[in-house]
Amino acid sequence: MIQNKVAYITGGTKGIGYGIAKILLENGVSVAFSGRKKDDVEKVENELKQYSQNILGLVSDVKRLENESDAVKNIIKKFGRLDFVIANAGLGIFKPVDELSSEEWNDMIETNLTGVFHTLKASIEEVKKTEGYYITISSLAGANFFENGTGYNASKFGVVGFTQAAMIDLRKYNIKSTVIMPGSVATNFNGNIPSEKDSWKIQPDDMGNLVLDILKMNPRVLPSKIEFRATKPNA
Repeated sequence: MIQNKVAYITGGTKGIGYGIAKILLENGVSVAFSGRKKDDVEKVENELKQYSQNILGLVSDVKRLENESDAVKNIIKKFGRLDFVIANAGLGIFKPVDELSSEEWNDMIETNLTGVFHTLKASIEEVKKTEGYYITISSLAGANFFENGTGYNASKFGVVGFTQAAMIDLRKYNIKSTVIMPGSVATNFNGNIPSEKDSWKIQPDDMGNLVLDILKMNPRVLPSKIEFRATKPNA
């Protein structure tokens, strides 16, 4: 069902995006991924070749629609199609609202929320052709607010609402849309360096396997919103 399909993952140079890319490559999906830094993209592209040669690294900043449009053009040039789009790129800046600068606010909103729109806007005509799948990575912070989280909460609440509304707009084209809301994930997010202390958390491969399971589901079913959390927080 998914072999020989093509996926595009934003923010794929580390963490959740890397984990998704790895699992999809291991299961016969051709993968394009993007990152903002050329050196990081080239390094990860070479690493991921151990799982499959059907890999394409792209330099793109999701804040720029033209970057995402160019990325999609390069995907079609190499693979000829685009079936699955996973909008994962994101960042978090955690400060009290009175200390959060407008630049920090805009960086989060433009990356986490507007970037998701740009990825969809750039890819949608190709995904219509394949009657494909659009997956966004939000967060449990998209349903649960917390101290120092105004900008991050706003962006992730927005991703949930955006994806749910897009799901209704796009299903007439036989395109499926799912928003995933993970809790704590063992990644480099917010300056964390993954180690044994993070073993209780969701792992990047867990996220990859969840995406794989979603893509392999019978077309008649649609898990439109998924909360995904560690079994025993801080175990």
